[in-house]
Amino acid sequence: MPGDADLARIASLLADRHRAAMLLVLLGGRPQSASGLADAAKISRSLASVHLRKLVDGGLLVVEPVGRQRLYRLATAVADAIEGLLLLAPPSAVNSFRAARNGDNLRRARMCYDHLAGTVGVLMSETLVARGFLVETERGYRVTGVGGAALAEIGVELESLERRARPLARRCMDWSERRNHVAGSLGAALASRFLALRWLRQHEASRAVSLTRDGRRGLNEWIGLEVTG
Repeated sequence: MPGDADLARIASLLADRHRAAMLLVLLGGRPQSASGLADAAKISRSLASVHLRKLVDGGLLVVEPVGRQRLYRLATAVADAIEGLLLLAPPSAVNSFRAARNGDNLRRARMCYDHLAGTVGVLMSETLVARGFLVETERGYRVTGVGGAALAEIGVELESLERRARPLARRCMDWSERRNHVAGSLGAALASRFLALRWLRQHEASRAVSLTRDGRRGLNEWIGLEVTG
């Protein structure tokens, strides 16, 4: 008969800094190749293969063959667990201008697996509530009638999201802002739509995203949000 959950085994997989670097890149929501993850962790391809095998065997990563490549991604439950752990993690040491700039970029706007986080994500979520498009509930957010109409303006179909088994709009505590942003199927749909509209631009091998000039104008026209800096 099985015993209690083996938390130590999962913790040991997360405790290696190279594996942690790979997981953080994958938290950006885009599947990555082994070579891309090796570069992100700053290790050789052969060592990356060893680490990736451990993460796959441990159930933290899923491998998907795409043509002649094998791409790695996080399972949704794993992404949710890592998001929670980030709230407990102290900031990493910064020893270069590049690392400092990357940290600033992540805090400003990033992908939290499949939805928008950071300062921009929190401000957007709070503005949606302030404008009456979303109402906070015990479990997350409820989309109002005017909110549904506003979503339709940018091409997000609320009815199709409501038919999914996934929660529509849940609160996700932002690890850098320590305030909530919108997650769930609505958060994912908004981020996907912003990327399609080119309001957001993803950074290579990073969770960071940039709000484009079109994005600043679009958010201002859509919900009256002015993002400065």
